[in-house]
Amino acid sequence: MDASDELLRRPDPSALLALNGAIRSLNAAMATVLGRPAEQCLGHDFGDLLPASQRMSAENLVAHAARTKTVPMRVLEFPGRGGAPVACLIEARPVKDPAGDEQLVWVHALDARNDLTSLLIPFRMATEAADVVGLWMYSAHGNRLEWLGGAPALAATFPDPNTYLSKVISAVHPDDREALRQLLRPPTAQSPWIRLRYLTPHDGWHQLTVQTRRIQLGYGGPERIFGVVRDDTKQEKRRKKAQAALAAERQRAKDTADFSSALITAATEQELQQVVLTRLAATFGASGALLALVDEGRLRVSTDAGIGMREVGALHGMSLDAPCPLPEAIRTGKSHFILDREEYIRRWPHGAEFPRLGRLGSDYAVSVMPLIEPGNQPLGGWLVTYGSGYRPSLDERTLMGTLADLAGQALRRIRSQQARCELATALQQTMLPTLPEHLAGLEVAARYRPSRDGLDIGGDWYDAFVMPDGTVALEIGDAQGHDVDAAAAMGQVRSFMRGIAAHEAHPATVLTRTNELLVTMGAARFASCTMLHIDPRDGRVTGTSAGHVPVLYACRDGSHSIHELPGGPVLGVVPDTDYREETFTLDEDSALVMVTDGVVEGPGLPLEAGLERAGKLAGAALHDGLNAEETADRILDAAVAVDHLDDVAVLVIRRT
Repeated sequence: MDASDELLRRPDPSALLALNGAIRSLNAAMATVLGRPAEQCLGHDFGDLLPASQRMSAENLVAHAARTKTVPMRVLEFPGRGGAPVACLIEARPVKDPAGDEQLVWVHALDARNDLTSLLIPFRMATEAADVVGLWMYSAHGNRLEWLGGAPALAATFPDPNTYLSKVISAVHPDDREALRQLLRPPTAQSPWIRLRYLTPHDGWHQLTVQTRRIQLGYGGPERIFGVVRDDTKQEKRRKKAQAALAAERQRAKDTADFSSALITAATEQELQQVVLTRLAATFGASGALLALVDEGRLRVSTDAGIGMREVGALHGMSLDAPCPLPEAIRTGKSHFILDREEYIRRWPHGAEFPRLGRLGSDYAVSVMPLIEPGNQPLGGWLVTYGSGYRPSLDERTLMGTLADLAGQALRRIRSQQARCELATALQQTMLPTLPEHLAGLEVAARYRPSRDGLDIGGDWYDAFVMPDGTVALEIGDAQGHDVDAAAAMGQVRSFMRGIAAHEAHPATVLTRTNELLVTMGAARFASCTMLHIDPRDGRVTGTSAGHVPVLYACRDGSHSIHELPGGPVLGVVPDTDYREETFTLDEDSALVMVTDGVVEGPGLPLEAGLERAGKLAGAALHDGLNAEETADRILDAAVAVDHLDDVAVLVIRRT
């Protein structure tokens, strides 16, 4: 062998290493590829000066030559000084130092300029081992891409192993072409991963993910761009499918929540029917739905657009005892899932056949759910149809059953509320008095409307009756509350006042004694009230008030005034109260309007403004020639139009 200085005089990178890998000497070319001055390399381990990915290969190369006295070769990447790593074919050979007879390892780069392919072998092996990526090389000088191998599936995506860049670019999605061009001129040694859509002639668009590296092939050799490509088409499809499934699940959850909320807030059977028929099929991907409610042991059926009237006609009016899935589910409280027509015929061979099952194919399925509330009579049920082979999952059928239970509870609540309202309305009507008719010289009209909240009943009242002396007694009042107890308190106060008025000629005395009676009884509710006595012969009016709103005085010319009566506090609170009264005259073609506070007061209506509004309405009604009935209607309608919260009562007395 040549002396050591001769070994380092070669133009290619060379170095002499101790058996432990420490650098004893090196030439300028080796210092260049190591990317640092020669003096900074001496004494350092050869592998430590290489990129981390190359250290183990370098150490194995040196150790193999030192221990086995053989001559191994390996491609190593050196950092280089130009930014791009340098790939060199390195030979390690055992030698002796002539000066000290020490065993050394000579590492040097072989000239691979005539066989650049040898430098690509490690890259090809890496891509083949990965089995999911491919490798291509780009030469800017020839403007060509060369496929170097990799996963067989990817090789099929690039059938031509050596092609012009322009052909590759033409297959890339137009929106991604600039990204590909940027990959081929990376500003650094390695680019980030970039996603490209690539059109193949055999199976359409592929989603490719690509990263490029600039590598110099051999010391002083050419620079090439290497691209690592991964086909994420299947993964992307799975991702999009998962995203679609997640979006569908979120939409299903939202639809179910909206469905539940709408069932809970439904106030009438019509609203409940609307909720079910507009949401049920859409929420569960069904082709149609119908709702059956039980009326006196028979089905009352309605449907959405997905189930025709012929099917409805077959079920409408059907008895709960009929041998058919829908009435059986309602009667027994057990749901049914019918997989196809054959199953239907097998389970209900003698039943009245649902016509659609008889006409459609074997892939037709039906879910039948009862609307139940434990411990109560059958309420109804719904039937959902599925076409085109769709089969709901067990979870979907379970969820549908939960909604059916919720619908049953809502229907029971609605019917109970309806029964209470009907009872309350009947009670209210029996408690409202009959006004005296054909009063000489007077017209009397009254209107009442309960609060919009709670039961259709409240504490407002009015009364009118003829006294023994021929005068007409009129009352209007408001017992505290808006429920049955308030109505009972109202009836009690009105009865007391009428009984006392039969023996007392003065309204103030009637209020005084009514108050004493309520205080003595310890009544739980208080009441406000106005009472008038009117003599129809001369229009003389005597009036008093127990904490009630003023009386309105309307004239034929359209004018009005607010008349504040004397009196005292509300009834039933302050003992030993003496109420006061006053006397004034009601002119001909004029009217008194008595109201409760719900007519003239509300969330957006102060009392003074409400009184002024009602007074103007009454004056305008008289000016327009309206009678007492029509005047009362005009005032009540105006009160309802402003979204009244309280009970409202109006009593109009017109002197003709």
